[in-house]
Amino acid sequence: MHAIRLHAFGPAGNLVLDEVEDPAPGPGQVRVAVRAAGVHLLDTSLREGIQGPTPALPELPTIPGREVAGVVDALGEGTPESWLGRRVVAHLGFAPGGYAELAVADFARLHEIPANLDFAEAVAMIGTGRTTMGILQFAGLGPGSVAVVTAAAGGIGTLLVQYAKNAGATVVGLAGGPEKTALAAANGADLAVDYTDPRWPAKVRAHLGGRAATVVFDGVGGDAAREAVALLGPGGRHLVFGWSAKGPHDRDPYFVEGVSQRVLGPVMMEKAGGANPARTLELRALAEAAEGRLVPAVRRFPLADAAAAHRALESRGTTGKVVLEP
Repeated sequence: MHAIRLHAFGPAGNLVLDEVEDPAPGPGQVRVAVRAAGVHLLDTSLREGIQGPTPALPELPTIPGREVAGVVDALGEGTPESWLGRRVVAHLGFAPGGYAELAVADFARLHEIPANLDFAEAVAMIGTGRTTMGILQFAGLGPGSVAVVTAAAGGIGTLLVQYAKNAGATVVGLAGGPEKTALAAANGADLAVDYTDPRWPAKVRAHLGGRAATVVFDGVGGDAAREAVALLGPGGRHLVFGWSAKGPHDRDPYFVEGVSQRVLGPVMMEKAGGANPARTLELRALAEAAEGRLVPAVRRFPLADAAAAHRALESRGTTGKVVLEP
């Protein structure tokens, strides 16, 4: 099979297309003929050799990627035969192997893809959608809410805008540049503003007509976060899940004591509860997409162009979820 492999930590150019042996599923596993593989910002950190929330950096050479969708084409011992030939999506956890034509996954991690989703959309919901559902646990959105969404044209931002609008909230989408603001508006934002324009806070205040924001969804940090938090009224919440304005490796988001809350990691899983909180969130995300309430935005790259996908993601030159297609 063909796969993207990383032989040495470093820049995106270190991702190369190799021909390698086909993987074989072990006990309790399936092999998936991959039709779409998710690209995550964490992948760029691991590529550079910067350890994130993982037990350890991968051994090299490695095939990156932790989110795959495709068709089950082989079964390991003990795997129910009913999985063979099914359209599935899975988050591989901390196991790599997604950037490939074939990938192995534990069958307990599989979800059958809803009929109305293609493979790339399913990948978006299993990763980005899962995180979105986790963030929304802290939001308490309703008809009286005023939600400000930073990075409103990104993978998570797109889903947050749609969900908030469906909940009856007034939605302000912040994005960089006319193309991204147009996408935020198309996804339901009542007001979409370019946060590279220094006048954007005044435009938001004029639109709200004296109302204050009740929640800020912040995946950007920096100046955009500071200005957005200033729009909050008493009791408003600043939900922090990223800080892309400071770069992918800077772990110092904009934070205001008593207002801001970090909602990624263990706190998100604890809130979801249950024996398998990650799967709980995955099921919620897929259900929202299956019912048509959430429609993920996807930026597709050929598998061979994984390096270009990484560069685009790192430069914030993408909209929606970045996906590789073999």
